[in-house]
Amino acid sequence: MAIFHLSVKIISRGKGKSAVAASAYRSGEKITSNYDGITHDYTRKRGIAETLIMLPDNAPIEFYNRSTLWNAVEKIEKAKNSQLAREIEVAIPNELSVSEQYNLVKEFCKMNFVNKGMIADICFHNKKDGNPHAHIMLTVRPFNEDGSWGSKQKKEYILDENGEKIYDKKKRQYKCKSVPSTDWNERSNVEKWRKSWADMCNTYLEKSGHETRIDHRSYERQGLEILPTEHLGPAASQMEKRNIKTERGNVNRHVRLINKMIQFYNGEIARLKEEAKLLIKDVKDKVVGIARRLEGFRKNYIFTTYAEINNDRELAEYRKLVPKGIDIIKKAYDLIRKRDRMDEEKRAYAEVMNSKKEKKARRKQAEDKFNGLVS
Repeated sequence: MAIFHLSVKIISRGKGKSAVAASAYRSGEKITSNYDGITHDYTRKRGIAETLIMLPDNAPIEFYNRSTLWNAVEKIEKAKNSQLAREIEVAIPNELSVSEQYNLVKEFCKMNFVNKGMIADICFHNKKDGNPHAHIMLTVRPFNEDGSWGSKQKKEYILDENGEKIYDKKKRQYKCKSVPSTDWNERSNVEKWRKSWADMCNTYLEKSGHETRIDHRSYERQGLEILPTEHLGPAASQMEKRNIKTERGNVNRHVRLINKMIQFYNGEIARLKEEAKLLIKDVKDKVVGIARRLEGFRKNYIFTTYAEINNDRELAEYRKLVPKGIDIIKKAYDLIRKRDRMDEEKRAYAEVMNSKKEKKARRKQAEDKFNGLVS
């Protein structure tokens, strides 16, 4: 079944990462880094289905070679905390044929990245386990018209309210500021890329005759009462496949159980609402009948003898009007109490997840401070 997954991360030298190593691992190739002299050999890696590189118009043709490309990136980035590449990972609908999967990813890359000046290094992975996906490594530095590397940032003069440059007497120069030369790092791009991937997947699924659709929005934004699962990651995923229980796996199993309960109770609530509507309609009709009979009693009250004889019959008819299935109301109250317990479980789960996020943030803050002291 098709699922939505698109993650974005930066490959940064400041975090000890190498663009050459990342590319070698994802492509299953052997590449030597000219930056540190380390050879990264992943030729034994399994599950590499296909690899290709897509170049924008101004990029040198020699960058079709993966080693040349990423060694050039490592060379042009001088800073010890340089951003070397951006990686996009997408889950490809398993319902599509292999050629459709490849065309889908290539069209997505061309429209969102290559046409904007980025090089896309695409690696398709498929271990025949129902999880075809692609790793897309993107350059983060633009090209000049002559094919040389451009600048990530450019300087702009700071202007006053009259649109005139402001002169700094102390520095003996006009005041200026650095601004990005592209909009590639804007946070809003992630949402655009996620929506673009979902729309393209749905277009391909529709063309191939499949009813399955995916949605880039969270369950909350879709208005669904479903708890999200955690991404296992490669290490935990391999352990789970070997029947080794992991913390994330246990969390996901608990979440799936809660989601099944939520789905069941929501179904029961919907069913009871329909029954309640029918019951209300039935009661309303019968109340009208009772009112008409009471009005008849009033009109015929003067005929005392007749009324006394007829009361038992009218009372029997009244009793027939009492709605059957009154225990539905009891079921509804029981279901509401169960729903309250489910809400308590959801709140407890949210508190656990928030606590984990806070611990992770504090750990990252401590690591950053330590790295700052060391450097």
